Formats: sequence, structure tokens, C-alpha cells
Amino acid sequence: MIYVGIDISKYKHDCFICNNDTGEVIVDDLSFENNKKGFQQFLDLLKPYDNSNVRIGLEATGHYGLNLKLFLEKNNYTFMEFNPLLIKEFKKSLSLRKTKIDKIDTKIICQKLMSVPYKPNSKLFYHKYGLKSLSRLRETLVKQRSKYMVQLTNVLDIIFPEFKPFFNNMFSATSLYLLGKYKSSEKMAKMRDFETPNKISKGSFTYVKFAKLKELAKNSIGESDETFEIELDTILNLYNEIDSKINSLDKQISTIVKELNPPTLSIPGIGELTTAVIISEFGDFSKFSNSAQLLSFAGLEPGIYQSGTMLNKGKMVKRGSGYLRHALMNIANVVIKYNPTFYDYYLKKRSEGKCHRVALSHVCKKLLRVIYKLETQNIQFDPSLLK
Repeated sequence: MIYVGIDISKYKHDCFICNNDTGEVIVDDLSFENNKKGFQQFLDLLKPYDNSNVRIGLEATGHYGLNLKLFLEKNNYTFMEFNPLLIKEFKKSLSLRKTKIDKIDTKIICQKLMSVPYKPNSKLFYHKYGLKSLSRLRETLVKQRSKYMVQLTNVLDIIFPEFKPFFNNMFSATSLYLLGKYKSSEKMAKMRDFETPNKISKGSFTYVKFAKLKELAKNSIGESDETFEIELDTILNLYNEIDSKINSLDKQISTIVKELNPPTLSIPGIGELTTAVIISEFGDFSKFSNSAQLLSFAGLEPGIYQSGTMLNKGKMVKRGSGYLRHALMNIANVVIKYNPTFYDYYLKKRSEGKCHRVALSHVCKKLLRVIYKLETQNIQFDPSLLK
């Protein structure tokens, strides 16, 4: 069996190749560039061997290795990714010396590859990687949109402080339209167009509300100033632009998830956007031996310290994907509303004296057991089978 360890970097990749059957080191140290010529150079080293007898290991290093992984897949080679933290700890177990050399790292990756069962990446890894990129981009834009909402509120506190409470402290399509068109309490007090906001609100913005808002604007303590109006207009344009991009991403993500149709989507309370985060962050579920590993991957497991007669269980470790952890905690809060078993389990943990978030973390653990079973066995959710 031929084992290959690859250390990924931005402009070049280093590799170590050996024959595990004979103990022969085929390539001790080779660097090839992250381009077509370099990839072909690497492929030429593997051509003398049958594809099924070649096992390739590399660290999960984000987008730097994506082109190489796609190249390997196109040439019918499989590969296995390792968490960089596991490689780091494995390296510590072999030597106390503190060194970071690409040549040494490739050999360490190769040794790690030989020490564990070979679990190559799924053929769907590219689709899930794309889904992960879109989901993370969406999360970034949502956070940016929230910042603009705060800035918008700050400006409104000066121009028209009574405006946002009138709309229940929410930025609806109607309120955003009115802000974009009038931009100050003085101008809003003189507005005459009732039909357009009424149409945008689908009738909920009645003439009574229209009249009350005009009266509120007339008696507002807000200060009209060209500088603040420019600031309001700028922030509002940025907010609307980013909101439009988020809506566009939502449609793309939903389309991809519906095409993949993962079993997780069949759980009541879990929609396309949350499913996208779950399946893309976990990736290939077959790489996990049990549901407990899913919990560990998400960083939701409690930290444990044991020494002699001392045993302490601390807070959740919060390692792994923060996007995934955030999504799971949020969805746990939703599934307890849709399924009696999850809700009863939540109440059980609350009755044991656990606070809301700790009880939710237990619901997450139960939910992950369900997700693991659905994804690994490719079956649909059946509430009657829940225990």
C-alpha cells in the first residue's frame, strides 16, 4: 500500500511518499507548486501505482487545498483529511522537540494516516464545501446587516426618536420605505402618499396609522439636519443592498439543499438554511464513528479534568466550528416546539436544576444522535421512533 502525506500551503505543497509493505521511502521531501505544472509533477509520481493502492492524507486547511483535492478527485484518487489539531497532538506524542518544518510535517501526516482506519472524503465534498462557503458568507452578511441596523437606530434617535417605537422597534419593509423616501420627521409630517406604504404592508399600514405617524412626526423632538439625513440615506442604502444579497443567497442555498435532499431536512423545525449549515460543516458523516464524535466536532461536549481521585466536569469546550455550534443551539430552541419528545427531554433537564442553555445543550446532544442515524442510514425522520 502506498501512503502519501501532503502539507498544504498557499503557493506550494510538500509531500512524503512511502510503501508501507516494503518500508521503502519513495519520496522523502518534494515541494510542488500550487499550479497545473506542479499538480502534474505530483501526479507523475503516483502513476506507477494502482489508484486503489494509494492512500493520501492531508490537513484540513480551508480553501488552500481545494484545487488540489478537486484535481485528485478528477484523476480518481481518494484522500483523507485530518484536523490540524489532531496532527499537532500526534506530533507531540512522537517527540518532545518543538519544531515546525514542512518536511517533517509531511512525514507526520503520513504516519498518522497509517495509524488510523482509512476514511476517504465523500464524492460530494465539493458540493458541501460550496454550501459551507455560501452559508458562512451569509452569516457574515447577517452580522454586518445587524451592525447597520444599530447604526440606523442611532441616527433615528436624533432625527426622529419616536419613529422606531411606532413600528414596535422593528425595521419592516414599510418603515424602511418611509425612511428612504422622507428621511426626517419634518418631511414625514407633510407626507401625502398613503397608497404606496399601504400596498407595501399588504394593508396592515392603515390610514389610521398613517395619520398617527404624521401627527407623531409633527410633534417630534427630532432635529432635522442635512448631515444626519446624508448619514441616514447612506446607511439605509448599505442596509438595503446587503439585505438584497442575503435574500439572493437564501434562494441559492435553498436550491442546493433541496437538490441534495439530506435526511436532516425531514426533521420538523429544521429548514433549508439550518440544514445547509449542519450538513456542510459536518461534511461526510461516515467519517464519524458515533454521534458523540459529532458533539465533539461541534465543540458542545463538556471539558473533563481527572487526576487521581479528582474528577471535574466543566463548561462546553467550544472548539470546532462556531457556525455549527451557533446553528445547533438555535435549532434546539426550535425543535422543542415541534416535537413532544424533545420538549419533554428539555423539561426533564430543567427539572434537574439545569439552566435554559445547559438544558438546550442536552437537547442538541439528543438531536445530534437523531441526525447521525438519519444521515448514516439515509432514512427519513420518524417521530414515533424517538425515545
